[in-house]
Amino acid sequence: MIEQDTIKLLRECDAGVKMGVASIDDVMGFVHSDKLKQYLNECKDQHIRLNDEIQAALKRFHDDGKDPNPMAKSMSWLKTNVKLSIDGSDETVADLITDGCNMGVKSLNRYLNEYEAADQTAKEITKKLIRMEEKLAIDIRQYL
Repeated sequence: MIEQDTIKLLRECDAGVKMGVASIDDVMGFVHSDKLKQYLNECKDQHIRLNDEIQAALKRFHDDGKDPNPMAKSMSWLKTNVKLSIDGSDETVADLITDGCNMGVKSLNRYLNEYEAADQTAKEITKKLIRMEEKLAIDIRQYL
C-alpha cells in the first residue's frame, strides 16, 4: 500500500509540474511586465528543478511518471488562447495563472489526502509543489 500510494502521489506531482510549466510557456509571449516575467520564469525554473527530484523518486520504483490529462491540457490551452486573444494584458495573464495555481493546490491537497499511505519523501515533494503554487499566486496578485 505504501509503495502504490507513493507512486500514485509522485505521478500526480509529475503531471502537475508538467502542466504548470506548459501553462507558463503558454502565457509568456503575452507578458509585458519584466517583474511578472521574472516571477513566472523563477517559478518555472523551480518546477523544473522539482521535477528532477520527482523523476529520481519515480526511478526508484521503476516508474515513468505521468503526463497531464490530454483533455485538461487541451482545455487549458484553449481557455488561455481565447482569453489572451481577446485581452492580452498582464491582468489576464495573472488571472489565468492564478486560476491554474489554485486548481493545482486544490488537486494536490486532495491527492495528499487520497494517498495518505505514501512515504514521507513523496509527501514532502507534494507539499513543496503546493508551496510553490501558493507563492506564485500571491506574488502575482498585484497584476490582477
